[in-house]
Amino acid sequence: MIRAVRVLPTLLLAAALLTGCGTEKAGSADSGKPADPAELAAKAKALGMDPELVYVTGAPGFTLAQQSVGVQGDDGFSAAYTDRTGAVIHLYTDHLRYAGQHKYEVSEKDCVVWLEGEGGVSGAVLGKALRAVHRPTAAELDTLLPAPDPAFTDDQPVQRGDLPTNGDGGPPDNSVPTPGY
Repeated sequence: MIRAVRVLPTLLLAAALLTGCGTEKAGSADSGKPADPAELAAKAKALGMDPELVYVTGAPGFTLAQQSVGVQGDDGFSAAYTDRTGAVIHLYTDHLRYAGQHKYEVSEKDCVVWLEGEGGVSGAVLGKALRAVHRPTAAELDTLLPAPDPAFTDDQPVQRGDLPTNGDGGPPDNSVPTPGY
């Protein structure tokens, strides 16, 4: 009986410590402070996205493919997450007009977020990723939507650097010579 009494406090302590484990979702909004709404709006609008439609997710072993971030439809959002095997989780958002059309979807405020997998992504993984959908944190926003390059603005033409400064006097000559003349 004395031995059981000494083991009991250790078991109770271990149970208490384990109670808090596993309660935070990977990549959840709890893992960082929320993104600044003004910064999110500026970055999203510069890319033609509705800031209210920007969401992210997380799934074990998957990371954001930064080059995949773009516009979905008119002003929605899309991103892809890949793992080391080449499997891909696609995240799409748009206005509620697309709600109810996808197996893995969740409605958030005035938008619908849906996920699609390719390359062997299981339904269990898509389900976990769907439960992890959230608005980006400040740290996620910097990765998701980097600051726009101030060198590129709508009112300034892109300077290519590979064209002659004085031009060649007109459009290219694409005529085909007539044979026999």
